Amino acid sequence: MSSFLLVVPPLTGHITPLVAVADELRARGHRVAWSGEPSLIRALAGPEAEVHPALGPPLGADRGLGLRGYAAAQFLWEDFLVPLAEATHESVADAAKRVDADLLICDMQALAGPLAAARLGIPWVTSASTSGSLRDPFAATPRVRRWLDDLFAGLIARRCPRPATLTPAALERSPFLVLAFTTEALAGPAQVSGPPTAWVGPALRRPAAGPDDQFPWAWLDPAAALVVVTLGTVNGPVGGSFLRTCVDAVGQLRGAQAAVADPSGALTAVPDNVLVRPRLPMIRLLSHAAAVVCHGGHNTVCEALAHDVPLVVAPIRADQPIVAQQVADAGAGIRLHFGRATADLVAGALIDVLGRARYRQAAEAVGASLRAAGGAVAAADHVERVVRETGRRG
Repeated sequence: MSSFLLVVPPLTGHITPLVAVADELRARGHRVAWSGEPSLIRALAGPEAEVHPALGPPLGADRGLGLRGYAAAQFLWEDFLVPLAEATHESVADAAKRVDADLLICDMQALAGPLAAARLGIPWVTSASTSGSLRDPFAATPRVRRWLDDLFAGLIARRCPRPATLTPAALERSPFLVLAFTTEALAGPAQVSGPPTAWVGPALRRPAAGPDDQFPWAWLDPAAALVVVTLGTVNGPVGGSFLRTCVDAVGQLRGAQAAVADPSGALTAVPDNVLVRPRLPMIRLLSHAAAVVCHGGHNTVCEALAHDVPLVVAPIRADQPIVAQQVADAGAGIRLHFGRATADLVAGALIDVLGRARYRQAAEAVGASLRAAGGAVAAADHVERVVRETGRRG
């Protein structure tokens, strides 16, 4: 059997896609270890997860919530991800040696992973936790592309000395394999050139109900259209007004109810047809949903579409506009402007996606492709193949 090290940044949405993959690899008898922030990984992967700490500087990614465009990209890479790689690459390399890793599976924003793998001569694959970066988001802005390449080149020169060879392009996308947790039905056709890409769809972990499941399932009205509203795990500070807008929008709809994720407690009084919880059991809840309103987070979008649920998407930052446009281009939902969305606009969009069959049909078509892609099972097959083909243990 083989030994795998999963390298992740301290970002929930970038850890979640790999949890089910780790479960599948472990079920096949492989050793699976993680490198990253222990408490967050164990909260998502389970308390039994083998975690080797790789702690970055005390800087939260939520500090960049108000930034847009180039300023947001500059903050993400210069102030967060490159310093994170600088601080953690030695820890990742040490973890790879301790677990005798045959392959590193590195989130696309965990740059310490490729740095350590290249230094140690270990193959690695890229986990594309969002489809926004499967194609170069800076292709239309050559100056920004050169700035990022220079940033990567400097990091490589400092932390991955010769004889190891690593390019800025390989730092972003492994030349061995990119695991894409989506399909071409949503993300668009594959590039003719570039690293090999495995379109595996969302890797959904089977939800398990237990005594700690406090969601009031009896509240759901089977005669009402359920709208699920979520802005993910890090957008609470900027999302309160939008959540209130969504509550007001659902109030305009006849025969509808809404379950709203409000982790920051922004909502107080809400009507009887709206349920507010700090967190929602999304995977189980989606089987009851008629529509989802969200920010365009890749996990949320793919989870919804994997359940054939159309969306209203109001992107906030980073790759979310790209994902939101993919939803609109696929015909599986409507894209709104986050800062300009009024209750009337949200209500109108919900009336459309709930009332027009074409949105549901498009969501079903994308959903069929996501489910057929194989998820965690397919991802495990692909990484096992890389181990075999690179001459490591199988």
